[in-house]
Amino acid sequence: MSTKFVKQKETPLLEVRNLQTGFKIDGEYYNAVDNVSFHVNRRQIVGIVGESGCGKSVMSLSIMQLLAQGIGKIRGGEITFENKLISSMNDNEMNKIRGKEISMIFQEPMTSLNPVFTIGYQIQEVLLNHEKITKKVAKQKAIALLKSVGIPRADKIVNEYPHQLSGGMRQRVMIAISIACQPKLLIADEPTTALDVTVQAQILELLKDIQAVNEMSIILITHDLGVVAEICDEVIVMYAGKIAERASVMELFEHPKHPYTQLLMKAIPKMDEEVEKLATIDGLVPSIKDMPAVGCRFSNRCPNVMPQCMQVTPELQSIELGHEVACHLYDTNILKEVGVI
Repeated sequence: MSTKFVKQKETPLLEVRNLQTGFKIDGEYYNAVDNVSFHVNRRQIVGIVGESGCGKSVMSLSIMQLLAQGIGKIRGGEITFENKLISSMNDNEMNKIRGKEISMIFQEPMTSLNPVFTIGYQIQEVLLNHEKITKKVAKQKAIALLKSVGIPRADKIVNEYPHQLSGGMRQRVMIAISIACQPKLLIADEPTTALDVTVQAQILELLKDIQAVNEMSIILITHDLGVVAEICDEVIVMYAGKIAERASVMELFEHPKHPYTQLLMKAIPKMDEEVEKLATIDGLVPSIKDMPAVGCRFSNRCPNVMPQCMQVTPELQSIELGHEVACHLYDTNILKEVGVI
């Protein structure tokens, strides 16, 4: 008699459901992230891409609950981490998770690192906050962490200050701080933006190595599709606070479906092509105060716009296994209305 083993679907490490995050402007809240849902599996690298102001960083700050008090707040939806509802946790509860189970690398290391404390002190602070160890052991761990992220003379650097290091070295310090307690999820917000191309490649390679060794998940927030192609398993394309498209990195680059994603791909310079002028996307992203109440938010810039695009809000729908898009071009009911099919 043969026995069949059915592999159960793995529960996502992080799940974001119908997230709405708003900011108070002139006494009224406007959503910077509007009804966004996605998940991150264990040992997965998910890239979130889009233009400045599309809601990428706001979403990461919502996950970490680091929104400016009194100005920004989660207005709807849920965020669960390892089946724990973290979006409703208070500061004391979140402090046990931040830095230990979920860590974040912020955009600019020079402003993220405290200029008046040594590198070693700032790494030890995380360790002492989450682990029951002595200051001596914490310093030894800090030196080991600096070595693990490729910083030479770690025993000397541990006593130096942020201004004494280069941009690439400061970013490595930020990575050392973020992985100090071996988190299960690392959120990297534009980790290579301020670095030159050579250092950028080194940082990406370092993140890949750390992810493989620690078997952690990464959310990589960037506007650079080249970075996404280099490191990510899956890509989420955002536009004006909403998800436009989601797919595996290979699928997205080979078969982009949303007109916005297609235009982004066309704007990437190619080594084997000579062009006088790079492709651009006409128009501007609507401001947070002027988002259309209904319809597709990309309709004012879309080359394939239909009347329904300004009247009906497109829902994120699965068009192929693992490929979702929010566009009426893939809605058979809408296409029948306009006589395309």
